[in-house]
Amino acid sequence: MTEHDVEIGALELASGASIPSVVQRVTLYGREPKADGSNVVFVAHALSGSSRVVEWWDGLVGDGGLFDLATWCVAGVNVLGGCYGSTGPSSLAPDGRRWGPRFPVITVGDMVEAQRRALRTLGIPRVAVAIGGSLGGQQCLQWVRGYDDAVDHAIVVGTFDHLRAQGIAQNFAAREAIRLDPKFAGGWYDQAPVDGLRLARAIATLTYKSEALFETRFANRPDRAGGDPSRSLADRFDVEGYLTHQGDVFVQRFDANSYVMLTRAMDLFDLRGRERPAGSTRFTFVGIAGDQLYPPEFVRSCAARWSEAGWDVDYRDLQSDHGHDAFLAEPESLAAVLRDGLGTPVPAGTSKLS
Repeated sequence: MTEHDVEIGALELASGASIPSVVQRVTLYGREPKADGSNVVFVAHALSGSSRVVEWWDGLVGDGGLFDLATWCVAGVNVLGGCYGSTGPSSLAPDGRRWGPRFPVITVGDMVEAQRRALRTLGIPRVAVAIGGSLGGQQCLQWVRGYDDAVDHAIVVGTFDHLRAQGIAQNFAAREAIRLDPKFAGGWYDQAPVDGLRLARAIATLTYKSEALFETRFANRPDRAGGDPSRSLADRFDVEGYLTHQGDVFVQRFDANSYVMLTRAMDLFDLRGRERPAGSTRFTFVGIAGDQLYPPEFVRSCAARWSEAGWDVDYRDLQSDHGHDAFLAEPESLAAVLRDGLGTPVPAGTSKLS
């Protein structure tokens, strides 16, 4: 593994604002990248991920995985606005203070432009595969929308070409939980607003997991850590204990301002009606059973739109009780869905994608 903090200079944003000096944290694994990119896999991370893709997608990426490091060069880039090395709200602005809430509104398109510049600087002008789930899948779609000649195969998992109103509403509720924490202080916090961020994570987790998983794993049992919710309001059910634990872990590793910025970027993503005329990139879309955030029927509809525009498109289903989180929770299952590589191209207008 090698890590690079790549300076890409000033970046003009879709909003009309600009960031004068941008750094992208890039992590490379495995083989040396070939000049034509034919052995390079770009892995785009989801909301709370990082460029260290082997740490969070082991089983799909890594030794013995679908993208084995003995064969592939795997590249990860922490997104613009993130908190794991790339320029974001916790970075220093030109005046020497943290950007904080002054950090400008960013889009997935801005993220991809920054990634493209960073990879080109490292001698990677194109990639064989771009793969990602959720926000990562949005990035893969945006790569093809902006630079289809730089991607041979885009694998879009558990996402589609826009975020529905329900998803925007859920992101709003999570951001409000952060904003209403007194420690948030309008984004100028010295101590992290852990209560608000913990609640935001709980709200999000309700969309990441399926109802079937919650019922099977927790039902209405008391917290395994102890207590009796029938006798004390302070005691919890097992599912409450789970959400609390997930929040406790999350607040130790993620920045609240980055959470606000990145969820807004997800809200703004909308490529409907903006599909490019057909190019050479091959698509594989993967819908996840029980996904409440990006239901598989909408993933299929998105695949149909790109197919109807003339692209080489394949759609596959990932069966899981995990819901949206399945691409992270069950990477071996995802690898099995993708392992044969080519699949069956779907002609435009066929009922398979309707």
